Amino acid sequence: MPSQFVTAIKALFQLGLEPLALNALYKFRLWTGHYRRTIPEPRYSNIELLNIVHLFSLPSRNELLETMSKDGQAALLKEADQIVGGKFRMFGGEPVPLQLTFNEPLRHWTDYETHPQLLATHYSQVSDIKFIWEPARFGWAFTLGRAYYVTQNEKYAEAFWKYFESFSESNPPYLGPHWMNGQEAALRVMSLVWAAQVFETASVTNPERRGQFIQSIYAHANRIPSTLIYARSQNNNHLITESAAMYTAGLFFNESKWRALGWRWLNRALQNQISDYGEYIQHSANYHRVMLQTALFVHAIKKDDWPRATSQALTRAAHWLFSMLDPASGRTPNLGANDGALILPLSSTPFDDFRPTVQAAARAFLQTGLPAGVWDELSVWLGLPALERTSDSDAYLSDHLRAANSWAYLRASRFKSRLSHMDQLHLDLWWRGLNIAQDAGTYLYNADAPWDNPLVSTRVHNAVTVDGRDQMTRGGRFMTLDWSPAHSKNVLEADERILGRALAYHKGYQRLGIRHEREVTVFADERWQIKDKLLFTQPATHVFRLHWLLMDGEWKIENREQGVGIRVKSKYGWIALNIESGIRISKSEYRVSLIRAGELIYGTGQPLPFEGWVSPTYGVKVPALSLAVEVTSSKMITFTSEFIFPTIDNGR
Repeated sequence: MPSQFVTAIKALFQLGLEPLALNALYKFRLWTGHYRRTIPEPRYSNIELLNIVHLFSLPSRNELLETMSKDGQAALLKEADQIVGGKFRMFGGEPVPLQLTFNEPLRHWTDYETHPQLLATHYSQVSDIKFIWEPARFGWAFTLGRAYYVTQNEKYAEAFWKYFESFSESNPPYLGPHWMNGQEAALRVMSLVWAAQVFETASVTNPERRGQFIQSIYAHANRIPSTLIYARSQNNNHLITESAAMYTAGLFFNESKWRALGWRWLNRALQNQISDYGEYIQHSANYHRVMLQTALFVHAIKKDDWPRATSQALTRAAHWLFSMLDPASGRTPNLGANDGALILPLSSTPFDDFRPTVQAAARAFLQTGLPAGVWDELSVWLGLPALERTSDSDAYLSDHLRAANSWAYLRASRFKSRLSHMDQLHLDLWWRGLNIAQDAGTYLYNADAPWDNPLVSTRVHNAVTVDGRDQMTRGGRFMTLDWSPAHSKNVLEADERILGRALAYHKGYQRLGIRHEREVTVFADERWQIKDKLLFTQPATHVFRLHWLLMDGEWKIENREQGVGIRVKSKYGWIALNIESGIRISKSEYRVSLIRAGELIYGTGQPLPFEGWVSPTYGVKVPALSLAVEVTSSKMITFTSEFIFPTIDNGR
């Protein structure tokens, strides 16, 4: 990692002056006590208006029940009952205690920002504050609300009020870690405004609770505007969610200033943060979903028309996510940072099933959609009716390579802002709903080494590293510098044996005198061939490492003179991967390693603790097979990798 001075200079020139200046202003106001003085405890004075404002057009119960399968209804009530019993599914994982209170006296939120060591008094057993923030986002309120709405069982409403009152009593405005971040307040605004309408008819929703509730929403909304400069400095999902919450609160309280402020910055953010290709600025599948779900939330309640530029941006964004959807599983490549966020959990599908969001976004912004399924529930809640025109995701127009039962995503992007993962030319390969060659995900942001966000590195992606270096420079836990753009194109082949071919290259190793080119070909017999050419622009000797992160399973491996062959057993049969280096090399210049869960299980080398893992959601990691071939060479080398899938006849 470069020195702090070098990092600061690079950040200035590569990130630009505006975000750094806004961040500096935010920190200056923190340290001078500006926010403590200028954000007093609010009181909503229009007592005569203490009624729930209906921003949503709620669906009929029959429509919801028709959309849910019996299994979906059972899953909903099981999860809701777990919440009633004191547990919720953090980041879509296993149930954990729903903790909203602290044991220590709370201080003003600015104290925790300026003196991070104070946080240790509130979560001494937890090294990552995201585990503290997540339950207080009130995402579980959507589950209780759905259960109450379809059953009219008052226990779900009473559980909601019990948790809300516990949070409010233990976390008064603006004291404690839950008020540190404007985005956390914003997400609660969105959750609470929805819950207010759903639980309005419950007998346990008495006038006193209603009044406290509206006061709380007002306090949360009032927290956001003063620190919007921090969200602007980040220019990412913070600005999207905080401006959306301001617009929501503006409608809820008929506050024209909040409404205008939120609408202005939300549209500016959507237009600026969605690329011409439709990819979100954070280069992350999950943050892309966060952005689209926020836009869908506003789309359902808005009283203003989207500007044309915003509509076009949302159309591109919906198209991008639709094209990334695996048709068999509903999952997407675990691209970029994955913080486990699911801000509109209005479906009983798993956390990693993107079909609810794709369906809603396609109906809202593409005028098409997926065929009907249990993933329609989010659309029903948001008032997005089914359309006559639908498209299966495997038939949806995109530039990804596809075969009958498999498809691949070749990562090649150009950046205009901070990215998270150094993953150019990474290849994600899917077959019959299985993620054969996969992205490792994220696991944790804020932990001690070796889990201090190590899965951003090139070496854990399905790519080639040179001399053990990343494609770009890691300037900090959340900062990557020296961005290396990649370029790609699809090639039309006259050969009937070839279904498709894509070419891509990047210059991340140009400083070492190396250019990396990758050619991906899918054949009619559903073989996938990947050729990696490492071209020299100046003479030297380098260590080239080709890595594949494979699905876990029973394995068999065969070391060969110029490569290696591995077979991994799936539920559909044995999958083969053969790798050739293309040159004659001595044993001292060639090394193969297979690592699972941080342990070397074949070959030679010293495994790193974070190798051989995949993280499907935040804070969760499961074993995977990390296969690496290392070659030391002073001349051009071409790695050839070939994936062979079993046929229906011989695969069982």
